[in-house]
Amino acid sequence: MGENSQLSDVVERFMRYVRVDSQSDPNNEDQTPSTPQQHEMASMLGEELRTLGCTDVRVDEHAYVTGSFAASAGAEDRPALMLCSHIDSSFDAPASGVRPHIVHYEGGDLVHGLVDGEPVVTTLEQVPDLADFVGQDIVCSDGTTLLSADDKAGVAEICALLARLVANPALPHPTLKVAFVPDEEIGHGASLLDLGALGARWGYTVDGEALGEFNYECFSASEATVRVRGVMVHPGSAKNVMVNAITVASEFERMIPASERPEHAEGREGFYHPTGISGSASDVTLTYILRDFDAADFARREKTMRDVAAFLNDRYGADTVTVSIKEQYRNMAEKFGPNDQQLIDYALEANREVGIEPVAVPARGGTDGAQLTFRGLPCPNIATGGYNAHSIREFVPVRSLELTVDLLERLVAKFAGVPASAPASTKS
Repeated sequence: MGENSQLSDVVERFMRYVRVDSQSDPNNEDQTPSTPQQHEMASMLGEELRTLGCTDVRVDEHAYVTGSFAASAGAEDRPALMLCSHIDSSFDAPASGVRPHIVHYEGGDLVHGLVDGEPVVTTLEQVPDLADFVGQDIVCSDGTTLLSADDKAGVAEICALLARLVANPALPHPTLKVAFVPDEEIGHGASLLDLGALGARWGYTVDGEALGEFNYECFSASEATVRVRGVMVHPGSAKNVMVNAITVASEFERMIPASERPEHAEGREGFYHPTGISGSASDVTLTYILRDFDAADFARREKTMRDVAAFLNDRYGADTVTVSIKEQYRNMAEKFGPNDQQLIDYALEANREVGIEPVAVPARGGTDGAQLTFRGLPCPNIATGGYNAHSIREFVPVRSLELTVDLLERLVAKFAGVPASAPASTKS
């Protein structure tokens, strides 16, 4: 597909949305949204939802966008279903001035663009799935920024679904509640979403990665802040008096199991991850994130941090080391009950109906769905088709964007009470 070729609706939307700056800022997390640019994205999406026929569209002062899309004939009494994506982009890579373009991939390295005369590439070794995309069109940035497929691909896929339902009124679906939320990348996400006003019984986030991956469990997560207070005197008279905070902090880090760091973990294995250090010989602050799928193992990790602090305090004196732990989110699987099984079954069926063999993958991270599930709205996560999130090598195949819209069409039909064998549109 050349740049001037006719783009499908979902691809046109995606290419347009990623050009709007909306990066979140972890250094301004006390304010929601954390960046003013997210207001621009929210305002635009509010207008998009109105144009698509949504009612009760609201864009609030925190850049939350919500709206209702009426049920198809005969499905008015079915419980409402929420579809949710986030509007912010990651702060892990440059995200301002995204310039998306389409590469026709012929195999080998995927060349995103040239930066200072050097190609920015993704290799088959880095992403073996590239072998499945030979001969396909792939959306990339130019290599200077991330693409923002996380999660503007999800935003585009939800809006393209609504456009399809408007164009084809006979397609079955319950009342759909749409929610676009800010600051997911810094842990706020759906925290201020008014679930009572939203009125959905169930929901899905559209915020996953490779097509076919489905998440109904995720890490439980905490952030630990370790404060080390030293005792400083002149080094010439320091014997048996000085307590160097740098030395004690180094001891603390060495006592955290080295084999349980993220660079050694995969699958269902959790980790301790030191993310920051600052200070001096008199005062040092360490920050860690703790992650695990199993509730008992997660509690063990938090206990390990406190036990190491207690050991060092016995050696150097009370309150030399203090540990404060802030819970960030929990494994959503802990809250799924028997009545929520259809959320999982329907998603797996919808994947198969559009020719995708799904795989349930425990998400090694968090989604808004974890937070929403613990707030009483069961909410697993659907893939968007993207790869290399939070990176200048982020990309998403065109066909994956289009297939996700097909999948969502099949999925919402099931919540209208339509059998799985019902025909679905093949339009993109």
